[in-house]
Amino acid sequence: MPRYFLKRVLHLTLLVSLVFILLGTDQDARFQSLGHKVKCICGGCNQVLLECNHVGCTYSSHMRAELAASVDRGESDDLTLQAFVQKYGPTVLIAPTATGFNRVAWVMPYLVLVLGLATVVIVVRTWKMRPAPVPAGALPRVSGTQLEHFREQAQKETET
Repeated sequence: MPRYFLKRVLHLTLLVSLVFILLGTDQDARFQSLGHKVKCICGGCNQVLLECNHVGCTYSSHMRAELAASVDRGESDDLTLQAFVQKYGPTVLIAPTATGFNRVAWVMPYLVLVLGLATVVIVVRTWKMRPAPVPAGALPRVSGTQLEHFREQAQKETET
């Protein structure tokens, strides 16, 4: 019986250890993921929070501690990011939110690119459809009587 009991305790210990290891890696992964969605606000580096190596940065260690505490409490990713936005402002996020004016800021460059390409295509097609210039030697010759007639007409139109 003691052998069976020892075996059960060993299995239970391994199972509990495995659960804690897996939960720890999940929290570490969440910490890494959230840490790469937030930037340091020290003003000198504008780097991702977890990669801030700015000399004398007083913000990154405090912000990392806040992030770790939020992850340890089990708060959702959205709630954690919202807490950072409320405390530090919307510029703390690496990528702007896709709401309101920010949505326009995300869409506008692509819209301008498409409109610019469409304009270029229309202009090039228009230039292609213009008639080719006729060389001077290919024009029909004007006879002397026609030329005299045009001169008289020009003289009459400019006198009045």
